[in-house]
Amino acid sequence: MVILYSFFRSSASWRVRIALAFKEIKYEYRAVNLFQDGGQQNSEEYKRVNPMGQVPALIIDGHTLTQSVSIIEYLEERNPDPPLLPKDKYGRAQVRALSEIINSGIQPYQNLSVLDKVGKGKDEWAKSFIEKGYHGLETFLKQTSGKYSYGNTVTMADLFLVPQMFAAKRYKVNMEQFPTISQVYDSLIVLPAFKAADAVNQPDMPPNFQ
Repeated sequence: MVILYSFFRSSASWRVRIALAFKEIKYEYRAVNLFQDGGQQNSEEYKRVNPMGQVPALIIDGHTLTQSVSIIEYLEERNPDPPLLPKDKYGRAQVRALSEIINSGIQPYQNLSVLDKVGKGKDEWAKSFIEKGYHGLETFLKQTSGKYSYGNTVTMADLFLVPQMFAAKRYKVNMEQFPTISQVYDSLIVLPAFKAADAVNQPDMPPNFQ
């Protein structure tokens, strides 16, 4: 049995959901509410799954995996078709770099634990760092993108871009500044795996969520 511990709007969980859907790996969804009961990720029960108290965690092949990058890399090696990384080493390096621009250079600034520390003005904080990161990402994508982030084939980089756009919209980033990012995003969200993984289609999505 494959089990995914996830929160509907968690960027890291979302990436893994896309990978699972893209590779057609069925799984059981177990919701971890990051706000309920003081944050279910902080419970002793969940920390026995992931001592970091973060989502996602994936139980697969008798192992418990954490951290979205390593989970996606594991799934890529386990189920190489359809691929999420190019065959050539330069292409793989480029896709990993695009992924890390978001994973390390943008998303951490909007993470729940960081925003809780920022306190007042946290929305403007998150927006400013997303915009700063997007200026760099836009430049890179002008060089690498075709229909998608890297050429005309879905790659791991796309799994990072789509959830990040959810945050960009949430914090009211003006996307007119970033036409390439917007074009790639529009091409991705119509794909079945991306639809299946969308926050609005998760069982823990609140009916009144805005």
